[in-house]
Amino acid sequence: MQERKFGQIIEVEAGFWHSSDLDPTKAINWKRRIATNGEYGCMGDLGMHVLHLPMRFGWKPKSVRALLSKIVPERPDGQGNLVPCETWDNAILACEVDSEDQQFPMVLSTKRIAPGHANTWFIRIAGTEFSAEFTTKNPKQIASLPYSPGDVQAWHIADAPYKSAYGTITGGIFEFGFSDSILQMWAAFCEELTHGKFTQQPFRCVTPEEAAYSHQIFTAALGSNRTGQTISMNWRN
Repeated sequence: MQERKFGQIIEVEAGFWHSSDLDPTKAINWKRRIATNGEYGCMGDLGMHVLHLPMRFGWKPKSVRALLSKIVPERPDGQGNLVPCETWDNAILACEVDSEDQQFPMVLSTKRIAPGHANTWFIRIAGTEFSAEFTTKNPKQIASLPYSPGDVQAWHIADAPYKSAYGTITGGIFEFGFSDSILQMWAAFCEELTHGKFTQQPFRCVTPEEAAYSHQIFTAALGSNRTGQTISMNWRN
C-alpha cells in the first residue's frame, strides 16, 4: 500500500474466524452476555483485529450493510443450567469505501463459528495492477499476483522467512508462530510507551482513535441488521 502497487483497487476482504463455538456444550462466557461484552458480540471480540489494517490504510467505510447471525441460542452455565446466548455469533459487513480517488467494496467478517478455523486471520486485496493475500491458515506463505495488460494472470506463492519487527536470535529458516508474535506485540507497545510516535517501526500499534472508529462501524452494523437497511457513515463528525 505504501508503494501504491495495487493500481485501482477492485475489492478488499478481511476477516477473523474461530470455530470452537460450534460445540453447543461449550460453557457460556463473557462473549455471550450483553452485560460483559455489549451487544456487539463477535464484532466486539474480534473486530478490531479485522479493522487494524483497513483503518491504518485510511479505508473508513462510507456505508455499512450488516448480516448478523445467532446460531447457538443457549449454552450451559457450568451449574447444570442452560442459559440464553444474548450476543451475535457471526457478522458479515458489506462496506463501501471512498479512498482518495478510488471507490471499492470491502467485506469484513468476524466469526465465532466458522467450521474448521481454529484462529484464522486474513486479508485479501485485489487490484488492477497487483493483488495480494495473507492468511494465518498458511502463516509462512504470502500470495501475490502482479499484472500488466496482456500478461498471464498467475498467483505467486512465496515462503516468508523468519524476520520479525524486533530482532531475535532465531534464524531466518525457522517458522514464526504465536509465541513469537506476542513478544513482538509487547516490544512494540513498550517502545511506543517509551518513545511515543518516534519508533523504529513504520507500522505502529492500534491507536485509541482507531478503536473508537471501529465502535462507530459496529454500532452502524447493529443498526443495519436491526432495520435491514444500509447505514451511512459520517466521519467528519
